[in-house]
Amino acid sequence: MKYARLSKEQFEELHQEFINFLATQSITADEWTNLKANKPDLAEMELDVFSDLIWEGVLNKAEYLEHFAPQHMYLFHLGEDKMHAIVVNLKNDVDITTKEGYGWLRENLMDENVEFLQADKDYTDDKNLDKFKMIEQGAVITKGDLYHYFNKIIN
Repeated sequence: MKYARLSKEQFEELHQEFINFLATQSITADEWTNLKANKPDLAEMELDVFSDLIWEGVLNKAEYLEHFAPQHMYLFHLGEDKMHAIVVNLKNDVDITTKEGYGWLRENLMDENVEFLQADKDYTDDKNLDKFKMIEQGAVITKGDLYHYFNKIIN
């Protein structure tokens, strides 16, 4: 498996897609029940293949990632050839992962304790795996609103 197995909840949400996936493998509902009961290793493999297909589709469409830490905000635009990062650093002890801390940041963007950095980063040979590793470390896929907001401020 290249990425990670979908959770039970994710499989439930993607129930119809999984049925369609099994159909493309010429596996009927009865055959799936039989597979789970009598060949659990093969059933597990099907779950893994489906999970990877879903992740691949999600990662192909992802254009922006955000990752918040107490004193840092990482905003990524996932371009075709490289990613562009905007980093907001706080040099004080304000925690922007809290409602109060985030409010402080909004009100004090030009404070001397707020630092803006930006950089480009090349992908490795596997762009989607790079994105997935960032998600595993806590980044979330977004529409890019914060990225665009801060991009306007610093550029």
